[in-house]
Amino acid sequence: MPLRLRRAAPGALLAMACAAAIASPEKKNWFDDPFFQVSSGARGCPVPEGPLYTAEERRSQMHARLERGTSCWLEGKCSDSNAYRYDKVLAPKVQAALGAVPGVKRASVWAVVQRRWVYLQGCVPSRALAQRLTQAARAVPDVELVVDDLMIGTHGKPSYALAPPRTETSPRRKE
Repeated sequence: MPLRLRRAAPGALLAMACAAAIASPEKKNWFDDPFFQVSSGARGCPVPEGPLYTAEERRSQMHARLERGTSCWLEGKCSDSNAYRYDKVLAPKVQAALGAVPGVKRASVWAVVQRRWVYLQGCVPSRALAQRLTQAARAVPDVELVVDDLMIGTHGKPSYALAPPRTETSPRRKE
């Protein structure tokens, strides 16, 4: 490679990285929804994005979240006036219940907890294990609903949004 091209390469890489950052707006867990990994035994399982939103998505969700959180209380299903306030207390209980399911170590499973709903995402080796995980999460007091977004095996297109691929310069996300 000629010397002038070698000197230009770092600048070109920096320009591409900046363009990529501008092209895709930053996503954050604006609402601090619990998101955690239960197990990592299925190699090659597509990693879920988790509850990450752009600033624009955050603005559009704020009203709906307020309404959904309050409707639980108005319907007499929650003792708290906001269903989302249960999530931080529920998350460790759900994590413990899922971690105790026999066979979970052979799977790669993540969970999101939002307004007393538990979303299970990842890969399991069998439908039977998916059902046991769903039942374990549902058995945790105050869990209203469990959404099974688990794939059987690691091939195919998951029903959940995917985390962006990691690069050497990408910071590790806390999971």
